[in-house]
Amino acid sequence: MKDLDPLILLAVFQEMLGPLLWLLLAVVVLGLLAFVALLIREKELVSRRLVRSEAAGLLGGALALILMAKVSSSGFTDAAGPIDWFLIALVFGLGLVGSTILVYTVAGWLSVRSRQTYSNEKR
Repeated sequence: MKDLDPLILLAVFQEMLGPLLWLLLAVVVLGLLAFVALLIREKELVSRRLVRSEAAGLLGGALALILMAKVSSSGFTDAAGPIDWFLIALVFGLGLVGSTILVYTVAGWLSVRSRQTYSNEKR
């Protein structure tokens, strides 16, 4: 395989994940759109919410590793070379960052919604 073809990668991921691939891609796209909309609305990052989201991101990284172990034919004990460990670290990092963004976004929109409900009740 001399060239890196995106369609081949898509076929490999489709074979490994099945319909879960499309669900994960939808969560990624919708989550990023909601995150950008939240940033535009609030015009800043809320540090307390970000720190709590980062803590939840650790769980997301671990869950990404569990998913990787389930869909691949090898386990963590089969990792021998540096590229294997790099891939494991990459999967953990992507799970951590993705779940941090998702948790931050959900907490942010819930906070916006509760503030609107609270201000409507005061009227």
